[in-house]
Amino acid sequence: MFMGEYQHSIDDKGRMIVPAKFRESLGTSFIVTRGLDQCLFVYPMEEWAVLEQKLKALPLMKSDARAFTRFFFSGATECELDKQGRMNLPNNLIEHAKLEKDCIVIGVSNRVEIWSKQMWESYSLQSEESFNEIAEKLVDFNFDL
Repeated sequence: MFMGEYQHSIDDKGRMIVPAKFRESLGTSFIVTRGLDQCLFVYPMEEWAVLEQKLKALPLMKSDARAFTRFFFSGATECELDKQGRMNLPNNLIEHAKLEKDCIVIGVSNRVEIWSKQMWESYSLQSEESFNEIAEKLVDFNFDL
């Protein structure tokens, strides 16, 4: 399980150090793709395989399902860690997430998310203001803290 928030930076070559606490769970090879809310999603291979099966099961005749599947898979790339624990992000993913120098890396249960510092701070502030309202809506999903 991934959890926590870490501040890192990305260099001019698109390399970013993966937090040490995430490296073992990600393994030597993992998938990075465009995520929602203008961040990147990072999946260990096992989790990617589960997600892939779910996406394959979406109805091909539905345009929303086709669009989401295209968006998700076309942005996906397999990454590996180098000896310094860094991954190399392709330009299309850097652009999608508006990554500059400062990044925030967070653990979200079965995946890791990579955010630009500015986008994360904005998202965090907005979400914090509506946290109680969001929690109340989750009751509809039989979720209780």
